[in-house]
Amino acid sequence: MIDSPNINRLTRILDLAAARNAAITNNIANVDTPGYRTRDVNFSAELARAQDGLRLVSSGPQAQQVRGLIERPDGNNVSVEREGLLLAQTQLQFNAGIQLLKLEFRRISTAMNGV
Repeated sequence: MIDSPNINRLTRILDLAAARNAAITNNIANVDTPGYRTRDVNFSAELARAQDGLRLVSSGPQAQQVRGLIERPDGNNVSVEREGLLLAQTQLQFNAGIQLLKLEFRRISTAMNGV
């Protein structure tokens, strides 16, 4: 496929958003699991690594346990409200990445076709 720095960066953004989305949906799925600890992908830190040109680990970004959340008596610390907000934010980031990727492909197509 087309290999350009912009496409590579945008692909990393989409990969990060997808990984974070998976972590969030996993948290929501485990809201009633006793002892479950909320996990999240640090989107900003992973994005900074990607922008610095550091390669993402082949397995992709890793979800880390989130500290400082209120824990229920059963040991679970998932907040559906927090996860819903993060899910909406992540979906916006993913959609923005898609739009930027479309613009990049349109720019390349225009350069190739001269139209």
